[in-house]
Amino acid sequence: MELACMLKALGEPMRLKIYQALLERKHCVRSLSKKLGISESAISQHLKIMKEAGLVYGEKYGYHMHYLPSQEAIDFLTEQFEQMQTASRTVDRDSKSCQCEYRKKEG
Repeated sequence: MELACMLKALGEPMRLKIYQALLERKHCVRSLSKKLGISESAISQHLKIMKEAGLVYGEKYGYHMHYLPSQEAIDFLTEQFEQMQTASRTVDRDSKSCQCEYRKKEG
């Protein structure tokens, strides 16, 4: 799974709304279209991008495909954000000088 690809897919506001709707329950394209007030073809295009990013998958019910968020993707995103949170807590925010390893050593 690629974090940048997932974040790029979720970075578009309508795709984020679609994803949030799928976190509530499974939906078909028509259901998402009515819920979000955009065309079925637009929903399909957004879902295609989210599927390619590994965020969602579909289950066939009769003639209809119902979409759900991928639990593996949610677990991956959670893990990545937890690692960022841990790293952020170790940053020295009080230092007044540059700590860059490229800075010329004085002395």
